[in-house]
Amino acid sequence: MGSPLSSSPVTLDRLSPNWSTVPALHANGPATLAADDLAVIPTDAGPLRLSLWADGVRLRLGPDRRDDYGILAEPPAGRPLTLTDTNGASVLESGDLRLTVEHAPLSFRLERAGELVQRSPTDGHFRRRFRMPPLARLAEGWLVGFDLPSGWPVYGLGEKWGPLDKRGQFIRSCNHDALGVNSEWSYKNTPFAWSPAGWGLFVHTPAPVAHAVGFATWSHRAYGLLVEDPSLDLFLFAGADGGDLIATYTRLTGRAPVPPLWSLGVILSRAYYRDAEAVLDAAAEVRARAMPCDVITLDGRTWQHTETRFAFEWDAARYPDPVAVVDALRAMDFKVCLWEYPLVSVHNRLFETMAAHGWLLTDGRTGLPYRYRFDPEPFGEVLTPLPDSGLVDFTHPDAYAYWRDRHAELFAAGVHMIKPDFGEQVEEPCVAYNGEGGHALHNVYALLYNRCVYEAAERYAPDGAFLFSRAAWTGSQRYPAQWGGDPQADWEGLAASIRGALSWGLSGAPFYATDVGGFYGDDRDPVLYVRWTQAAVFAAHLRLHGLGEREPWSYGPEAERLAIAALRLRYRLIPYLWDTMAKAAATGLPVQRAMALAYPQESEAWRFDTQFLFGDHMLVAPCLRPDGRVDVYLPEGRWRQFPSNTPYEGGRVHRLTLALDQMAVFVPEGRAIPLGPDVETTAALPQGPVVSETWMAG
Repeated sequence: MGSPLSSSPVTLDRLSPNWSTVPALHANGPATLAADDLAVIPTDAGPLRLSLWADGVRLRLGPDRRDDYGILAEPPAGRPLTLTDTNGASVLESGDLRLTVEHAPLSFRLERAGELVQRSPTDGHFRRRFRMPPLARLAEGWLVGFDLPSGWPVYGLGEKWGPLDKRGQFIRSCNHDALGVNSEWSYKNTPFAWSPAGWGLFVHTPAPVAHAVGFATWSHRAYGLLVEDPSLDLFLFAGADGGDLIATYTRLTGRAPVPPLWSLGVILSRAYYRDAEAVLDAAAEVRARAMPCDVITLDGRTWQHTETRFAFEWDAARYPDPVAVVDALRAMDFKVCLWEYPLVSVHNRLFETMAAHGWLLTDGRTGLPYRYRFDPEPFGEVLTPLPDSGLVDFTHPDAYAYWRDRHAELFAAGVHMIKPDFGEQVEEPCVAYNGEGGHALHNVYALLYNRCVYEAAERYAPDGAFLFSRAAWTGSQRYPAQWGGDPQADWEGLAASIRGALSWGLSGAPFYATDVGGFYGDDRDPVLYVRWTQAAVFAAHLRLHGLGEREPWSYGPEAERLAIAALRLRYRLIPYLWDTMAKAAATGLPVQRAMALAYPQESEAWRFDTQFLFGDHMLVAPCLRPDGRVDVYLPEGRWRQFPSNTPYEGGRVHRLTLALDQMAVFVPEGRAIPLGPDVETTAALPQGPVVSETWMAG
């Protein structure tokens, strides 16, 4: 009955796979019930364990992982099963779910209430039923295939800069210091995808996962998963629409709490302020020019000495009295954010201290602390080359506690917020305290890092826990918030940053910000800066940041006037945004909802993948051209432009040419938008969001 695997599984050629050389798995015995909620089918590669739960099926093969890193916030409770074996297949049923597993080769069909949810690929071969094996063991891990009929888009898979519909793409869930927003590489990944066709999938793993999503080199009519882990733990969801599927995923992996109110205000930053005087001068200028702002960030080189970072210590040469600097900023009603990364320079005494305790990742080749060597190629006059550094081993409970609790001294000095940068640096030779190697630890390291710093903020931050993290993995959405790395300062950088925000939101992460103005390559384009600021008003969080000045007046008087007007609107929208964030915390829905998520029944809207619904009622189409032209699709119904109240018909595309002080923002007729007072800092809202008036569409 079976088709035994060879003793040495094949290695897949990912660019040109020859499926004829990849043996599909077969069952080699009958299915049994190991418990009332667990069925087991013996296979060529060990027992296949299957369970049904409220929203789908869980499939497991291979050994249990030594450490699951708390990726699952709430493991699903299996339901009692009925098992029927008939005609070379096993049928599992529970409630309205029915899973049929054929044995030779192993393939599946999942139905809910009699309707097909998903099945193994229907991509056939001249001589066999399946061209791509439905399930196979490879040298790299596990291959699983799913059907992908024409017209089924696929969303999710983390922060990705290209088209939101991943169909036709080859994506590897693997964190990278992407050095921009111009390729498939990104800082935040998760092996969770879903389709408006009513299904979602999630691979519970810390390891990389490759996704050939209707990728023609593999098969344009199949979704191929390559799970680079000896353990396969796969969830397949059934749901009515994207909101339903994201709710299921975030019930499993966790949801974000509502961030503190002050985090909704403007965060000002630059790479970098050269000394304390420059920081204080910038802060004073913000207040003198009546620019709304709540937080100033002291980036890495601003407050630390580059050769010896990171060690929880201020650069004494420039900050002989750091508490006085923090106090001066607080006196101007600023919160203070400090940058960090989870690396310790070999030139700092902390490196030897942590090494002596076994608190750094080790090099499996030498047994010594692993020394990460930064690639010097991206660095230049502004970004100083970084020193060789050790990596904090967050799997070591004492190292974790030490790193968490060292933050106490920063918060005690008056700091309010941490920006945990980097976290993508774990490489193959690394070995952790828990025995994990660099391959499997690489992605989940970001989750452990996020968790550690967030716990520090929960314990010690004076005004509520809030982070700005760059790297993230499944579960990192529980530790808000994330920002989008280092975009190029041009129009495509803006467009890609918006798609990255929406893609991360489609992956169950509700709170996000971009680097307003772009991080690198800035040529002082005032129009781009204004348009980026206007777009950022309608995100969960808003930060002005980049190499060099990002204050509005640095782009000229007109840019200053218009950017500050947009920032003032941001503060007026705080009551609306606050309600939206509460809903995000309760449901997993992002603040910025891509059209496929916001309008699941209106497929015409889905291709407009840089426009989005901000909260429940504000549709935003950012301007991505210097000439002000915007093509916006308005869904069915009647709409009013905000704030002019100009009427527009839905169900069609409108081509607009916007003046630089105009934005393409629309509200369904009859809907109300609560607005707050015109303030320059949330310190003026001591009792929380205040509604000072209501804007009505129509």
